[in-house]
Amino acid sequence: MKRVLISAAVVALFGLTPALAQDALERAKSAGVLQVATEEQFPPYDFIEDGTHVGINVDIFAELGKELGLKIEYTDLPWSSVLPGLSAKKYDVVAGPAAITAERMQRFRFLIPIDSNSAMVMKRKGDTQIMKSEDIAGKTVGAQRASTPLSKLKTYVETLSPAPKIVEYVDNSQAYADLAAGRLDAVANASTNTLYSSVKRADVFEAVTPGFGAVTYTSFLGRKDDDSKSLLDALDAAMLKLRKDGRMAAIQQKWYGHSYDLPDTVPTPAK
Repeated sequence: MKRVLISAAVVALFGLTPALAQDALERAKSAGVLQVATEEQFPPYDFIEDGTHVGINVDIFAELGKELGLKIEYTDLPWSSVLPGLSAKKYDVVAGPAAITAERMQRFRFLIPIDSNSAMVMKRKGDTQIMKSEDIAGKTVGAQRASTPLSKLKTYVETLSPAPKIVEYVDNSQAYADLAAGRLDAVANASTNTLYSSVKRADVFEAVTPGFGAVTYTSFLGRKDDDSKSLLDALDAAMLKLRKDGRMAAIQQKWYGHSYDLPDTVPTPAK
């Protein structure tokens, strides 16, 4: 009886409520809502189409919400503001997805990968001269200036003979326009963008698979603290279920035109 009275006195004195003892999963369950932040100008993951928020992230979180019995509420922010807002506990999870890097892993906890990324070649539809990545030898290839795919392309062409001619562009839309017009033989870009663009413009372009260069992984992330652990554990378990029952493969097929395997744990990044 004394313990009950002491506990009640502490609650009255400090204004504590049972909700403050809840962790992130319990708070989400109590509210019936998972708060997710993202940048809604990042196709194919998050973007606005005909006034509706759509994308790979939207499809994945819809299924995760079903598994956890939670409604998904989004906060749309510029990417530069998203991670600071997570640290400030303004929402539960960041969709992104963000590249899994050693530096980020020190500050945040990643869920298991939702995507992988290498460099990949885009060609004109029906071009039988480029059937695999190494067939760009001796060809003219475009890539975005100061981009990771350009860096990977420059490394890759050192293995090819004759070396392709590389043309640098301010943005990928200009490179794709020149490819469609026949001024380029191919464009090198991130595999996710290449696959998505090949689906969106299937009458004009084809992706050349597999890609080339180092593979990096991307995923959703949350805070690296005890408060968030049970929530992120539950999301990881739900993600594994999506993979096993085929829902993740269906989402990949919808946006990329084919499905592929991903690691069941967060890989250790090189840097």
